[in-house]
Amino acid sequence: MQITLFQTDIAWHDAPANCARLDTLIDQALANAQPCEAHLLVLPEMFATGFATQPDGVAETPDGPVSQWMHRTAERTGCAVAGSIATLDGGRFFNRMHFVANGVEAAYDKHHLFTYGGEHHRFTAGRERTEVEWGGTRTLLQVCYDLRFPTFARNRAAAPYGLALYVASWPEPRRAAWDALLRARAIENQCYVAGVNRVGTDPTCRYNGGTALIDPYGRTVCTVADNAEGYATARLDLDALAAFRAKFPVLNDAD
Repeated sequence: MQITLFQTDIAWHDAPANCARLDTLIDQALANAQPCEAHLLVLPEMFATGFATQPDGVAETPDGPVSQWMHRTAERTGCAVAGSIATLDGGRFFNRMHFVANGVEAAYDKHHLFTYGGEHHRFTAGRERTEVEWGGTRTLLQVCYDLRFPTFARNRAAAPYGLALYVASWPEPRRAAWDALLRARAIENQCYVAGVNRVGTDPTCRYNGGTALIDPYGRTVCTVADNAEGYATARLDLDALAAFRAKFPVLNDAD
C-alpha cells in the first residue's frame, strides 16, 4: 500500500481555489510516484475552506461540491482520497472526514470537538469511531483534536487496524504536542500513523505543518518540510507490520 500526504496553505473559505490547487499537487505527486495497486491520498482537516468554526454559508450538504470533487478525484486517479469537510446534515453541522475510493466509501464525524476554539458551539460531535477496510489493511479515521485522546483510538487485538489517519488544522504554538502524540499513537497501537496538517494562516491561527508518516516503532518514514506546501509519498510495509506484531504481541495485553 502506498500513501501520499498533502500539506497545503488553505485559502480561507474558497473551496474552488483549494480544490484546483490540490488537483495540481495531486497530479504532480502521481507523476512522481511508483505505480501501486492501492494508493491513498490524504488531505488536511477542512482542506477546502480552512477550519471554519462558524460554518454558516461554508458547510455543504453530504453530496455537496467538495464531496463530489473527492469522488471525481478518486475516479480519475484510481486512488483512495481522505480528508474532512464542514458538513450540514439533518439541520446539524459536522466536521466530517470522508474516505472515498472506487467501490469503497466511509465517513467519520469528529468525536472530540475543539472546545478551546469554540468548535462545540456550532458543530455536533460524532458518537462512533470509523474504520475502513481497504488496501490490505484496516484504517482508523481521526480528526485533529482526537489525537489528544488515546483511549478513543485504542487498537483492538481481535481486529487491529494497520493505519491511523489524523487530518488536522493544528496551530504552530502547539506543534511540539503534535509531533509527540503522533509518535505515541503509532507506538502504543503498533501501527502506522499518518498526520496531515496545513501551513499558512487563517483569521485566528498560524500553522507550520508537521505532516509525517510514523511507523510502528515510532520512526519517521517520510515528512513534508515545515512552512511549505508540498507532499510526501511512502509505502507501508504491511508484511513487516504483521511480523512485528507476531514477534512482539503488545496488543494482546491491552486493557
